[in-house]
Amino acid sequence: MPTHLIKAFNDTISQWIEALDHYTPGMLVYAPAPGSWSIGQVYTHLIDDTGFFVTQMKAALVTDQQGAMHEDGQRMFARGGFPDVLIEGPATGKVLPQPEHPRQALLAIREEVNRLDFTRPSGKTRHPGLGYFSALEWLQFAEMHLRHHLRQKARIDAAIAAGYTKL
Repeated sequence: MPTHLIKAFNDTISQWIEALDHYTPGMLVYAPAPGSWSIGQVYTHLIDDTGFFVTQMKAALVTDQQGAMHEDGQRMFARGGFPDVLIEGPATGKVLPQPEHPRQALLAIREEVNRLDFTRPSGKTRHPGLGYFSALEWLQFAEMHLRHHLRQKARIDAAIAAGYTKL
């Protein structure tokens, strides 16, 4: 059993769950700069993406499909995390909504991951940009993604502390 990967995932997602105790509803919707995300929108992103990663974990556990990981993915896994740079996706014009029940959503994701049997042989499913991941690689990727956004959370928290005192 890959207990170190499950522990890392649980520890990182728990940081996000516990952080919710420190935000007022106003803080969740406060965007530090025009066009930037609020911390609530970051939660929405994490819930949506981590939910997708869990779906991929489950699919990888029941498929025979194989494929190679792209070199960028190999470097990321070798490094054990996302590059320490601000990663911006293409502008979509789409505004992420605020999460309705972020604590419940993150708790449900954590419980679902902890119910999976990662000891079974598995295939791989395709990440849109990084190639093919096994279920364990999806688990590790989910943790790295959650951890990467902790840096963004720190920037937003600093902006809230510096510029938004009416909450």
